[in-house]
Amino acid sequence: MSETVLRELDDGVLRLTLNRPARKNAFSLEQWAAFADAMEEASADPRVAVVLLCGAGGNFSSGTDLHEFSDAGADHPFARCSRVVCAFDKPLIGAAAGIAIGGGATLLLHCDVLYVGESLRMRFPFVSLGLVPEFASSYRLQAAIGPRRAAELLFTAEWIDAARALETCIATAVLPDAALEAHALAKAHQMAQWPVGALQQTKRTLLAAHGAGLAEALRVEEEGMKACFGSPENQEAINAFIEKRAPDFRRLR
Repeated sequence: MSETVLRELDDGVLRLTLNRPARKNAFSLEQWAAFADAMEEASADPRVAVVLLCGAGGNFSSGTDLHEFSDAGADHPFARCSRVVCAFDKPLIGAAAGIAIGGGATLLLHCDVLYVGESLRMRFPFVSLGLVPEFASSYRLQAAIGPRRAAELLFTAEWIDAARALETCIATAVLPDAALEAHALAKAHQMAQWPVGALQQTKRTLLAAHGAGLAEALRVEEEGMKACFGSPENQEAINAFIEKRAPDFRRLR
């Protein structure tokens, strides 16, 4: 079992902690695979009623680790993780503070309930990387906050603080960082007291209205990612990140 995703099961609540704090919990290939495994096993395990997602070290996740950035298409563990999370059929609770960027932000859109700390700084940076949204976020974000607000956040790639996350209905509630995980854990246990079968069937009813939209979003996003990955704009964005400078896309026009 990978140490990049810590698992702790207590009285029906499975706590999954993203555990690469030195990299702000940026997802490595190993971590994407480990997270997909954990979610698959949680869905099948009758002892698990609710899953709580957290990040170690004061941040949720800075997204895919760009030092391991690669396009393996349908064979990439991210692709499997996306499918598993989109189909996850038990309550999924998020507790996010600090940085939540890229895949670390789009993953949170799949939480049924999302509590955020006051330090939250969220961003959907895909256009700034010469890429398109992923994790069915092109659907999930519109469904959560409406098409115009979603378009603004995706086209500008601007930062979202905790207050705006709450105002746009991305977040359920804002808590002081020190109280965040305890509050989320208490709510998860409140849910986990009910029959697992009833929770699971209720989650399936919630998913039913979104199934076609999620599937189509994953398909179109995969096509868009294939078209954009490795483009001059994408290469410039990655090189700028590694070289710690601002990208210059105008010279590519």
